Amino acid sequence: MSDPVGLAHGSPDERTTVSSVELSIGGMTCASCALRIEKKLNRLNGVTATVNYATEKAKITFPSAVTPADLVATVEATGYSAKLPRVKTSPDAAREDHSTSTSDEAEALRQRLLICAILTAPVLVLSMIPALQFTNWQWLALTLASPVVVWGALPFHRAAWANARHGAATMDTLISVGVSAAYLWSLWALFFGTAGMAGETMSLSLLPMADNGDALYLEVASAVTVFILAGRYFEAKAKKQSGAALRALLSLGAKDVAVLRGDARIETRIPVDQLAVGDVFIARPGEKIATDGVVVEGSSAIDASMLTGEPVPVEVRPGDAVVGATTNVGGRLIVRATRVGADTQLAQMARLVEDAQNGKAPVQRLADRISGIFVPVVLVLSLATLIGWLATGHPTAEAFTAAVAVLIIACPCALGLATPTALLVGTGRGAQLGILIKGPQVLESTRTVDTIVLDKTGTVTSGRMSLYDVLPAEGEDRSLVLSLAASVEDASEHPIAAAIASAGRQESAVPLKPVTDFTSTQGMGVAGLVDGHAVLAGRATWLANEFTLTLPPALATAAADAESEGRTVVFVAWDGAVRGALVVSDTIKPTSAQAVRELVSLGLTPVLLTGDNVRAAQAVASEVGIVEVIAEVMPSDKVDVVRRLQSEGRVVAMVGDGVNDAAALAAADLGLAMGTGTDVAIEASDLTLVRGDL
Repeated sequence: MSDPVGLAHGSPDERTTVSSVELSIGGMTCASCALRIEKKLNRLNGVTATVNYATEKAKITFPSAVTPADLVATVEATGYSAKLPRVKTSPDAAREDHSTSTSDEAEALRQRLLICAILTAPVLVLSMIPALQFTNWQWLALTLASPVVVWGALPFHRAAWANARHGAATMDTLISVGVSAAYLWSLWALFFGTAGMAGETMSLSLLPMADNGDALYLEVASAVTVFILAGRYFEAKAKKQSGAALRALLSLGAKDVAVLRGDARIETRIPVDQLAVGDVFIARPGEKIATDGVVVEGSSAIDASMLTGEPVPVEVRPGDAVVGATTNVGGRLIVRATRVGADTQLAQMARLVEDAQNGKAPVQRLADRISGIFVPVVLVLSLATLIGWLATGHPTAEAFTAAVAVLIIACPCALGLATPTALLVGTGRGAQLGILIKGPQVLESTRTVDTIVLDKTGTVTSGRMSLYDVLPAEGEDRSLVLSLAASVEDASEHPIAAAIASAGRQESAVPLKPVTDFTSTQGMGVAGLVDGHAVLAGRATWLANEFTLTLPPALATAAADAESEGRTVVFVAWDGAVRGALVVSDTIKPTSAQAVRELVSLGLTPVLLTGDNVRAAQAVASEVGIVEVIAEVMPSDKVDVVRRLQSEGRVVAMVGDGVNDAAALAAADLGLAMGTGTDVAIEASDLTLVRGDL
């Protein structure tokens, strides 16, 4: 049973001593805010906390002497808000946790930014172009700049005041002090200095003093406010997108389910979050499995590619386990629920992605440490400048102007301009090349990668089943084998059957023929009457056990060779004898081998990582030129592999396209998603390859 506050406990011996919780933090405005909260929490006895500014989450482990309420109180005493997580019992409930608060924040910032930018533009023009300055233009500049400094910069002033009440200083403090100082100095100059004299015209320069009067900083106060608001707006948009991977992952689950209640097994349709362990529900062909469970009745094929990456559907029968959010592509199943809500494999995958996104890179921890001391150092330097100028005999006006200049220059407007500009250039060029880049840290991290992990299905291969070869028995006609097999398979809904039927339709020499008396044995094969022949297509064991048919030795050898390469073989028989076999496989993309060669030429070590079987993985790897292969791995194993490679000192890039790759994409130093893949993989990655071409 889930803990009501989302605590994850240790072993039975440890449950009385160590627990963990993840708090949602509100009110942070910069990395130094996260550092302050982190320090406050870590000062509690036995508490270890990591606060991530981007995701607005705090991951905390704490002893039994500390309660979750104590942690919340500590955060609130620091000047921020904190909320305990609630249990996610369904995809809809989980999506509600990623509320619209970030959307509202981004929209409010956008409106504030637009208004301030409109008011600031004339101030900048008048200040920077002396030819446009007219008599008493300074007062117009003051009128336009005042709303920007007072209302536009209000979030910074409010945050600075809140921090000051707790004896702390952040970037907001620096922005507020710098903007206020520039504005107040300009007011003094206008009302008490020479700059406000009627008829006086003056160039608003960044020099401490103008030759013809006191310097004004109205355009600086306004422009800094606009630049920082722009940075905060783009930051808010980025935070809004940070939960998109989780929302896309959780949206894969079924929304409602048909359950069988009572001895009469009356069918009732209910929301999936009302499903309980032990309930028996129906999964019809084409429907998603509502939750993790065990098949009670029926047999079918399950498309589990979202978990394993394996394109071939998995055959299930009574007693076999099925996973929620996978798709039933065959017959009707009756399933007994074994895990629901937060305990399902889908929910566990969501936690994997969230954990990977919440982690901090070393450079982020370095930035946190720098931001923690940057603001106090700047304030001390500004004060030292004021004292130094006064001590060396300079006039008070000049000393104060120099101190203000230190504050203005130290405001992060330089980074706020240089970084987005570099990002715009880099991302623009990437877009021209079909590469979508998510953030500046991506551009920084690409150059350090030395190992590239490639998912197989959908990345190196097409991810679609297709006919690889036709193996006619001795004396049989290849076209006839394909024609009869494709005709009978065309009546089946199975993906392998669809691949065979599609190949039959594409070859003009083998037109499909109508089938009658069609029957399907789930997981085994199909039978039907085609052009007067009783045609069978399916597994060798099915043909042997049900129809006492044996394989010709040469055909059995050729089929075994194909299966040793990881391909799927379907045998075809008619009129009482096995006449041939069809080899079906996932095809390698035409450019994959070239891409691997070019990656190797760049000094990168390619690794093939897949949930497919070893034989199939080795066959694909040898064809494209990859030496290192890791096969038969589940999503959690993919994350472990990435982290193991990182622990060996490698800088890892991960390339994938499926839901099963999302957590590994988020955990890698650089995640690359194929644009033809799932939304989950794209959202969890750093780069998206639009064309889906390595």
